[in-house]
Amino acid sequence: MRGRIVDMNEAGKTGESVLIAMSGGVDSAVAALLVKEAGFRAVGLTMKNYCYGDVDVPDRSCCSVEAIHDARRECDRLGIPHRVVDVEDFFTHEVVDNFLSEYQEARTPNPCVRCNSIVRFSTLIDYADRFGIDYVATGHYARIFEMDNGERYLARSTNRRKDQSYFLSGVHGETLGRMLFPLGDYDKETVRDVASDASIAVADKKESQEVCFVPDGTLRSFLDSKDVALLAGPIENTGGEVLGRHEGLASYTVGQRRHLGIAAGRPQYVVRLDRERNTLVVGDEDELMSGEFTCTFQWLDPRVRSKPLDVRAQIRYHHEATPVTDIITDGRKGRVQFESPQRAVCPGQTVVLFRDDIVVGSGVIDAAGPA
Repeated sequence: MRGRIVDMNEAGKTGESVLIAMSGGVDSAVAALLVKEAGFRAVGLTMKNYCYGDVDVPDRSCCSVEAIHDARRECDRLGIPHRVVDVEDFFTHEVVDNFLSEYQEARTPNPCVRCNSIVRFSTLIDYADRFGIDYVATGHYARIFEMDNGERYLARSTNRRKDQSYFLSGVHGETLGRMLFPLGDYDKETVRDVASDASIAVADKKESQEVCFVPDGTLRSFLDSKDVALLAGPIENTGGEVLGRHEGLASYTVGQRRHLGIAAGRPQYVVRLDRERNTLVVGDEDELMSGEFTCTFQWLDPRVRSKPLDVRAQIRYHHEATPVTDIITDGRKGRVQFESPQRAVCPGQTVVLFRDDIVVGSGVIDAAGPA
């Protein structure tokens, strides 16, 4: 794919405007600083996604009241306007409800990918249009690649360890024509140094590692509070032998080894969650290997259909994208074949297709295939 990485400073020289997503963390604060230094007229926007009620949440949670205060303080310090928008109903319907239904179906969803794909960026574009603003920007570690014909694609950050293109993979098409990622060439340490040098108050603020609407990190209690049925059932090995009892399929994920509560004489791993029989299937580590998977594509570059051989598939965030030999599509449904079997392909997780460092497709895994 011939083209170039988009340079944020090229647009800034014209004095155009940017709506910058402000989460209250150091990444968005530095992104706002860089946007302003590049010559843009900036406006900060914080989205209120979720109401915690009386739950005591960590200050670093992106939806907490403290996070909103941090975002407003940084905008005030930079001398840019700050707005807060309530998207709780939209977020609940598209992200939280989907999260619950996926766990009810014994799948392991990725709510951050879904939020970015459906809620976050559509909201940013919508409010940019309302305010008459040219671009939108976030503090994500990713870049924009522009082909010679003007088409734009999401690209990996230069910092592979922090790269967030996986979580942004559902964002494509016209949206990318309005996007800027000021931190695409930065690493976390540099961002904190920039924040410290600029006396940004959240320079040392810890990152949130939790799902934003499960702030205490206890998935089971959250599912219980939302009346997701967690029914106990048998644990079987792949030969059908009953080894014990599970506490509800939603408490487990493919590839899990710990906290199974069984004694099999050798390490056992979750191989499959059989919802129809409410059975947790475990096996040896080599039984986790899959040579292919089926998926539902959110989008797929037409070029991939005709030439999949130089494409790599990333099946979860902490996974090295691996070469594929074939991609067979039928409408939005697809079957992807690996060059070599991969470990713990998990239904419900996002799969991202890359050509070099460029995102060329994204979908949700439906089922793993044989090794």
